[in-house]
Amino acid sequence: MPQVAVVNYGVGNLRSIRRGLEKSGAAVKVTHSPSDLLSSDAIVLPGVGAFAPAVKNMAPIADVVAEAMTDGKPILGVCLGLQLLFTRSSEGGSVKGLDFISGDIVKLPDTVKTPQMGWNTLNIEKSHPLLEGVKDGSYVYFVHSYYPQPADSGVVVATTEYGVRFASMVAKKNLFATQFHPEKSSKTGLTMLKNFVRIVKR
Repeated sequence: MPQVAVVNYGVGNLRSIRRGLEKSGAAVKVTHSPSDLLSSDAIVLPGVGAFAPAVKNMAPIADVVAEAMTDGKPILGVCLGLQLLFTRSSEGGSVKGLDFISGDIVKLPDTVKTPQMGWNTLNIEKSHPLLEGVKDGSYVYFVHSYYPQPADSGVVVATTEYGVRFASMVAKKNLFATQFHPEKSSKTGLTMLKNFVRIVKR
């Protein structure tokens, strides 16, 4: 059974992501310990909360996560976890992220109500192992006011429209990230989490 470390950076409720991963066949440890992250088979950056406090809480383990990424360990970022992977965010000024994926995190347009909270469609732009068994146009669950603008469009796996067409899923080598919450996205989300655990097992 693959060991998955869910990073606890002091934001949000981690029960649902933990339950979703366990249901998908992983042994899950919610942790902030560098040794736990290094000994795990995969790392999940979960996501509810504000960018700046999460970056601050991530600071002591940022190098460990970077080392894991370089070593090819699968890393899944969810919502805020996706945003942390990017270069910087405009939330709360201009705050530097982990810069694993080049690009900015910007606010949704003023023409729509924020946060986007609820179900929206996933437009699959290219096939990816995380989306195996997921149909184009499937509904997934969002809670966010900011979205990613990757510098390289090649990392975009799926898009969603909400005032603007934005990257709702990105991937780069062993990095996978969703702006939506797979753990709250019913059967579709569980399929993705099972796919992630399958990738970890390989």
